[in-house]
Amino acid sequence: MSAITLTLIGKPGCHLCEEAEVAVEGVLADFETDQVVLEHKSIEDDQDLYDSYWDQIPVLLIDGKVHNYWRIDPERLRLALKERS
Repeated sequence: MSAITLTLIGKPGCHLCEEAEVAVEGVLADFETDQVVLEHKSIEDDQDLYDSYWDQIPVLLIDGKVHNYWRIDPERLRLALKERS
């Protein structure tokens, strides 16, 4: 089975983005490192991401599909990951 890819989209200096990262990292502690891969992307580095998500950051994608934005609910994320693993 291939790893699940989480993509956290935000920007430097965004306090909600920092909170989202803490929430995601806390959930990832429950999974094996080969089960879930976390990547970070900044809307400041990618015009397409900026155009799509500038008013919703942080945005969390699971395998390329929006899971949540603004505030990450750890329990909802944990359930979504368990369903996929």
